[in-house]
Formats: sequence, structure tokens, C-alpha cells
Amino acid sequence: MFSPAVPTFLHLLDIKDAQDNSREQVPPPSPPLVVAYEVDSAAVVVTHFHIHFHLNVMIKLFVLCLALASVGQSAPRDEKCLNCVEEPTRSSLLTAHWTMPLSKLGERRYYLGTFFKANWYKSAKFCNYHGMQLASIESQTENDQLEKHIKEFGFGNEHFWTAGTDQGEEGSFFWMSTGRPVTFTNWNAGEPNNFRYENGEEEHCLELWNRDGKGLKWNDSPCSFETYFVCEAPL
Repeated sequence: MFSPAVPTFLHLLDIKDAQDNSREQVPPPSPPLVVAYEVDSAAVVVTHFHIHFHLNVMIKLFVLCLALASVGQSAPRDEKCLNCVEEPTRSSLLTAHWTMPLSKLGERRYYLGTFFKANWYKSAKFCNYHGMQLASIESQTENDQLEKHIKEFGFGNEHFWTAGTDQGEEGSFFWMSTGRPVTFTNWNAGEPNNFRYENGEEEHCLELWNRDGKGLKWNDSPCSFETYFVCEAPL
């Protein structure tokens, strides 16, 4: 704890006697202010210099603070500001993020998420962040084009999330990306079966899976299952 001692004003008079009486003596400098504080029996001495020196320094610091505070502030819209950061718009974000490798197949562009695996929810979030949606497959042509594309990338035996889910009502699959019900289907034999696991989890999300070597068919799987995914973007 700080216990301030009584301030002591020391007048330091250390001016030599003038050898020449005719020479005008220089007045002594203003005395410094010495304030002593006791901290655990140790003295800390804070010396305050001449008040004019203080004012000069304070003014310079104030001007410096004003200059620093002005850096990075927004400039008028008709002026250029090299230090300003423009708030991105949704269109600029989409344009920037679409520098990802998209493949045009028919009337859509696709992105294969093969750099990491994620559950259905995170896969959808990733696609949305980049201005896309999990893929919906609404025709045999789309299904065949996408299957061929995935095989050409060397991932023909992997699992891939699509936008399909029946989380709203068991057995009623729809495309989360469009809100439309699933009309065209390409299910594996015996699917969807809504298999119930030991932990109580059931299968409510639609994936592509080459289960028996007969190509990428549809399968319902637990939405928490982490695998690859397919994003799509309109032309």
C-alpha cells in the first residue's frame, strides 16, 4: 500500500559567488518539486521539473495525440482515404469468395469441399459464408453430371453432403437450400431407412455415397457425421 509522506520543498541554491562584482548575477533556477512516497519502507522520489518545461511537453503530447487519433478516421465520400477501410457489401463478399475453384456443370456451378470434413450443419454454414448453398439435385442429368465430376476429382468412393434433409418431418425430404420437396430421387437400395444408432441418433440428412461400387447413390445419414460436401452457386 502507498503511504504518502509529507511533500518537502527543497530550495537548491548552488550559485557561485561572482568574481567580478560588475557582472550581473544569473538568477537561480526555479526549485524542483520533490515528492516522496513510502512503499514498503522504500522511498520513491518523483521529481517535477520546471513548470514551463512541463507545459511545453504537455502541449506537444496533446498535439501528437490529436494527430494519432485522426489516423484511420473516415474521409468524406468524395475524397480518397489511404488509411480508411471500406465496409464490405454482400455483393463484394460474394465476388471475392467466388474466386474459389467452381466447376460449371449445366446451369449451375459447383464447389467440392474436399479440404476438410464437416457435419451437415457446418458444411451448410461454409457454403453460405462463401455465397453458395449445399447442392440440391433435381434431375437425373444433374445427378449424373455431379457424379462424373466427383469421380474425375478422384473422390468417387467418398461421402458427400447435399442440401437434402427430413428434419422437418420424418420421411419427407426437402432441399434446405431451396425449401422445395425432393421429387427426383436416386436412393441406394433400402434407403432411406432412418437407422437408429446406440446413442439414439437417427439419420435425417442426405449424402451421396458409393456404398456397393455401383456409383454415387443417395443415403440418409446422421447429420452429425463428418464428411466432404458439395456447394453450388447459380450462374
